[in-house]
Amino acid sequence: MKNTTRTLSLIASVSAAALVAACGGGGGDGAAPGTLSVAMTDAPSCGYDAVNVTVKKVRVHQSATAADNDSGWTDITLDPARKINLLDLTNGVLAELGQTSLAPGHYSQMRLVLDANTGSAKANSIVLTTNPSNTTEISLDTPSAVQSGIKLNHEFDVVSGQRVDLVLDFDACKSIVKKGNSGAYGLKPVVNVIPTALNGIGGFIDPALLGSHVQVSAQQNGTIVRSTVPNAKGEFSLARLVPGNYDVVITADDHAATVIGTVPVASTTSIVKVSTDVAPIGLPAAVSGTISGTALLKPASATEVAYVAAKQSFASGPTVTVKYQGADVTSGAYTLSQLPVAAPWFAQYSATLPIVFAAQTTTTPGTGKYRVEASANGYATQVTTSVDISSADQLGVAFTLVP
Repeated sequence: MKNTTRTLSLIASVSAAALVAACGGGGGDGAAPGTLSVAMTDAPSCGYDAVNVTVKKVRVHQSATAADNDSGWTDITLDPARKINLLDLTNGVLAELGQTSLAPGHYSQMRLVLDANTGSAKANSIVLTTNPSNTTEISLDTPSAVQSGIKLNHEFDVVSGQRVDLVLDFDACKSIVKKGNSGAYGLKPVVNVIPTALNGIGGFIDPALLGSHVQVSAQQNGTIVRSTVPNAKGEFSLARLVPGNYDVVITADDHAATVIGTVPVASTTSIVKVSTDVAPIGLPAAVSGTISGTALLKPASATEVAYVAAKQSFASGPTVTVKYQGADVTSGAYTLSQLPVAAPWFAQYSATLPIVFAAQTTTTPGTGKYRVEASANGYATQVTTSVDISSADQLGVAFTLVP
C-alpha cells in the first residue's frame, strides 16, 4: 500500500481530533450513564490505491422508527469532518471515531453520516490502481442516505457505568461500484458492526509474493467473513471474528489458490496462528484465466448491486470463493481475472506448524473450472455450475437476476 507515513499520521489525527458533541440521550431514570465508543476498520478493496470517505458523525437512537429530525438522537460528531483512506485500516488497524455517554437501555438505530461531495471538494473518492505516480482522485457519487446517515444493522444494550465498544467494518470492495463507461464510480456503502475485542487468525505470507496482489480471507461455507492484505513483512491478521470455524483462502496473481480448512477461533480473545515468519506460506506459480460477462437485475434497482463469485469445492473439504466482484451498476458488466487454472492447494488446519499443503485435483467442478454465482439482496441467486477456463478464457457468462 502507498502512503505509509500518511497512514500513521492520519490514524493519529483521527484519534486525537474525534471530539465528541452529544445531543439527546439524557439521564433516564437517574442511573449512571454508560459509554459508547466507536472506531472504524476496513477489508481490502478491489483494484484501488485509495478509497476515501469523510466521516461527519455517528448517530444512535433507542427507537427503531425515529426519523432524522426526531428528538432523542445522540451523536458522536467529528468536528471538522475527517477524511479517512479506508485502505490504511487493514490487518485490524482501527481509526477511533470518538465516544459519548448514553443513558442505560436498548438502542435500536445506528447510523454513519458521511460528508457530501460539494463543488470541487472530493469528500468521498477513489484512486485507481494504475501506476505509482498516478494519485488522481475520482469523486464517488453518493446516495442520498449519506446526508441522513447510512443505516447500520446493529442493536446494542448500554448498562449503567459500563462501556460498549463497536467497530464499523467498512467493506470497500463491495461498496465501490462502476457506473457504465463514463468513468464514474458510485458509493453503495456496505458496513458491518462488529465487537472491538481483538481475536482472529494471523500468520505470514512469503514476502516474495507481495508484488502479486495477495489477499487473505476468512470464509464460512464460501462466504467471505473477513479479508485483508499482508503488510510489508508479509504478516496478516483476520481480526474480530465471531468464535467458530473458518476456512482461510489465500490468492495472488499468477499463483494457485491455497486454502487452510477448518481453522478454529475458540473465543473472542483467542488468536490462532497458521504460519510464522520463519516458515511463511508460499503459493505455487500457476497460469491464470478470466471469466467475464454480465449480471443484470430485473427489474433494475437503484439501491442493490449484483455480486459475482467464482467458487470451488474440495472433495473432503469446504467450498470457497476464489474471486468475486460487484457488477457495473449501469451495464451489469463484470470481470473475474487472475483465476488460477491450476488445481488449488489445500490442508486441514493443524496446530503443529508449518502446515503442509498438497495440490487437490479432485475439486468440484474440476481443475481449471469454477462454479460461478451471481447474487443480490432481494433477488434469487443464479448459478452456472461449471465454467471451464483450462484452455481459454470465458467471456460471455451472463446472468439475469429476478426476485
